[in-house]
Amino acid sequence: MSEHHQVEMTTMNYDKDRPKAANPVKIEDLTLRDGHQSLFATRGRTEDMIPVAELMDEVGFWAVETWGGATFDTMHRFLNEDPWERIRTLKRYIKKTPFSMLLRGQNLVGYRNYADDVAKVFVERAAANGMDVFRTFDALNDYRNFETVVPAIKACGKHFQGCICYTMTEPRLGGEVYNLDYYVKKGKDLEAMGADSICIKDMAGLIAPYDAYAIVKALKASVKPPIHLHSHFTSGMSAMSHLKAIEAGVDIIDTCMSPYAYRTSHPAIEPLVMTLIGTNRDTGFDIKLMAKINEILERDVMPKYRHLLDDTKMSIIDINVLLHQTPGGMLSNLVNQLREMDALDKIDQVYAELPRVRKDLGQIPLVTPTSQIVGIQTVNNVLFDDENERYKMITGQVKDLCYGLYGKTAVPINAEVQKKALKGYPRGEEPISCRPAQVLEPELDKAKKEVGALAKDIDDVILYALYPVTGKKFLSWKYDKEPVPADVKPITMEQVKAKQELVKKALAGKLVEKKEKQAPAKGENLRTFNVFVDDDYFEVGVEEVGGKPVVSYVQQQAAPAPTSKPAAAAPKPAPPKPAVCKPAAPAAADVDGTALRAPMPGMIVKYEKNVGDAVTVGETVLVLEAMKMENALPSPASGTIKAINFKSGDAVAKNDVLCVIG
Repeated sequence: MSEHHQVEMTTMNYDKDRPKAANPVKIEDLTLRDGHQSLFATRGRTEDMIPVAELMDEVGFWAVETWGGATFDTMHRFLNEDPWERIRTLKRYIKKTPFSMLLRGQNLVGYRNYADDVAKVFVERAAANGMDVFRTFDALNDYRNFETVVPAIKACGKHFQGCICYTMTEPRLGGEVYNLDYYVKKGKDLEAMGADSICIKDMAGLIAPYDAYAIVKALKASVKPPIHLHSHFTSGMSAMSHLKAIEAGVDIIDTCMSPYAYRTSHPAIEPLVMTLIGTNRDTGFDIKLMAKINEILERDVMPKYRHLLDDTKMSIIDINVLLHQTPGGMLSNLVNQLREMDALDKIDQVYAELPRVRKDLGQIPLVTPTSQIVGIQTVNNVLFDDENERYKMITGQVKDLCYGLYGKTAVPINAEVQKKALKGYPRGEEPISCRPAQVLEPELDKAKKEVGALAKDIDDVILYALYPVTGKKFLSWKYDKEPVPADVKPITMEQVKAKQELVKKALAGKLVEKKEKQAPAKGENLRTFNVFVDDDYFEVGVEEVGGKPVVSYVQQQAAPAPTSKPAAAAPKPAPPKPAVCKPAAPAAADVDGTALRAPMPGMIVKYEKNVGDAVTVGETVLVLEAMKMENALPSPASGTIKAINFKSGDAVAKNDVLCVIG
């Protein structure tokens, strides 16, 4: 008998005699949401979840996380997918295992607090579409932001899981703010609100194993709901923290299938299953079934997303997260933003500034949206501040935070920063202390009027209410009002294989000149790829014809001109930036006046001024969204708006002329 068969027989015999554990650890799988959000920017498509959905339903997970977090935003913005349809589709394949979502309290699945009417209807529609467990958190751990969504969850008969966002001000658990008493008090607050379970949400992988043991022990002794641990792998500690939490009696653990695990994601389920076999916390999961799921993911799914993975680091952990506490996904966004601004050399300054900005803003936990709020303000400080002035460009969200629209911070906000942020703030220059949503006007009826006939049902209206600019654009794609751009369409495995095969040939030196023959007309399915080989690169057109990819042309591009400066190593070529589609508009050179240029790449949210309007220096002309945070751009001169070169929803690059003042 071969060694392979000996191992297989041993496993099968063991499984046959494997006793059921007295207190099995329950597992929530995050592969279909937080896994791909952490590793490849939430770009996972529904079509790539279906091949494993029925098998995952057989594993025995306590729940599978399928929605919430950044999925709602990314799906409609970058994937041309209806977020509501994902729940309905996956429910047809996953029929036994409850669905879980990440709900950002009054932020819902956005980056600001929404009005109560929108929050209530959003929860109702999520439940109606198939959501079962609502993992609910607030970035500031201010549970006043639960007062609308929790009654709605309960009214729908669904599971309310209350989260405590885990953060620190010391190298380990302790200090004056985020200590053991803080977390126990928050647990009791959630129990009083009717939490069906309580989750320790460690979004940056900060919780050390012995601290996890202490917190779980203390919570188990203080509250009755089951305790759930969610800890990212970023720092490398979370698998150890899982074991110590299990020893302390934790009820539920979060993991991912191994292809979607580790790095900034979560520990893999398979090693945990094997670790616990034969103990009183044995999961009871079938390792062979999970191996089958992983084979499908590795073979049929992951190759489509490999280009989105960060392959610049050898290590799968980042111990620097223990210093700056920024979740991995947010950190990669910051790096990309700096790269697009040709300022990647300032990353160390960003690392140094992050803790200072966080302290100025009230030592807030770094989780969506506060991680973005602190992160983008940090970038702004590094790029635009000088020796005479800090906080020269303050984002709209920092102003909202200083006003109190996100809730109460753990410690008071720096008084000078708060005063500067609120100078001229439209809602008033004195911060509020009430529940944030109390000062928000109802939004749903207004959204219905604005979106009009473009919305066909209440789910469309909610999508528009949450994301007016990108939501309207998506609805135009959905209902064929505008053509769907090529960059939001999916790629096929055939296209991936064709590209890989071409790269292999290039590396083997087997690329030959194209034979002279009549090329077919390029169709709408044509996709263009750049293939890099040493100092050369090739532009490759790939088109699906009759279900199979056809390479329609291979065009060698000119190699970069050699530099006169000696270099230790050539930098890795950056991927080409997507072309910005600009509407026809007068060029800056055609209009006399002062140009207002984009200080960073982003998306136009709205213009506050129109052509012909008078404007004074420093007055807001437009709002530019960069990494989901809004920046009000002031006029560089007094005069009249002579030309506007973009419209709401347009993407712009750094230094693009947004308008001209004459």
